Amino acid sequence: MTTSTPRATALRAAALLATAALALTACDSGDPSDGTGPAAARARIPTTDVVSGVKKDPAAAKLLPAGVRARGSLSLASSVGSPPSATYLPDGRTLAGQDIDFADAVGKVLGVRIKREVAGFEAILPALGSGKYDLGTGNFGVTDERRRTIDFVTYVNDGQGFAAREDSPLRKVTSLRQLCGLTVATGAGTTFETTLEENAHLCKEAGKQPYDVKTYAEQGALWISLQQGRSDVVMSTINGLRYAVKQQPGLRFLNEFKRLDVGFAFKKGTPLAPAVRAAVNRLKKDGTYDRILKKWGTGPSAIATSRISPPEVK
Repeated sequence: MTTSTPRATALRAAALLATAALALTACDSGDPSDGTGPAAARARIPTTDVVSGVKKDPAAAKLLPAGVRARGSLSLASSVGSPPSATYLPDGRTLAGQDIDFADAVGKVLGVRIKREVAGFEAILPALGSGKYDLGTGNFGVTDERRRTIDFVTYVNDGQGFAAREDSPLRKVTSLRQLCGLTVATGAGTTFETTLEENAHLCKEAGKQPYDVKTYAEQGALWISLQQGRSDVVMSTINGLRYAVKQQPGLRFLNEFKRLDVGFAFKKGTPLAPAVRAAVNRLKKDGTYDRILKKWGTGPSAIATSRISPPEVK
């Protein structure tokens, strides 16, 4: 379920821009009839159903607070940007992505309906604190800073990485000092923006020109800035970067910079965490977990077991 408010419409348009940016710059080879050609942008987003067969687990469901079991639903805020995390199919209404599949599968294990509302990435965590939503998804990395005010239940491991144009002299970013004097594009309100801000002093200390950080609320605009030369490098999620550069000629993934666990986000002190953790671990046991990762090509992001607010990966 998604909203149809003006805000939701704007967010949907932004997500479609991100998808369109990938599709418009993708290679024009292949037969449209087999889902590999330019006319088959739809086929670039997997639509295999890996969730509908998931069964309720009474033991996990029993861990839900009595009030949630009584109403039979969980309100979820979903940030929708670009695949493989979450995006819209070409119909402009249907959501698809790894986050979407995991949330729907958890709902089935717990025997509750997921009442999903699309919300801006930067707005979700504050809204959880106010009690507007029960939980949120948005490829939220688990950091020590966030753990002070938010609880997490982990379901994958992703993290921070870089991509650039083929003509970039960058081959691997092992230190942010390598970005000095460059323009870095990244998402607004993300751990990437925080990392860049916290380390801005490195260039000054090295006697170099500072890097210029350009933030974008829309993933499509971020990639267009790179393609058009208005930015030199993109810092984003490892999985998102790998997916995007496969769709766009002239770009390449540079490297993983830092790994982070990714989790469902909750208000601090939530009683929901044990049930959701049990649900994720149940999905691992019955094979659904691996099927979701295979669908989205994110097998290296598998975690051994779901945890509640683990320390930040260092």
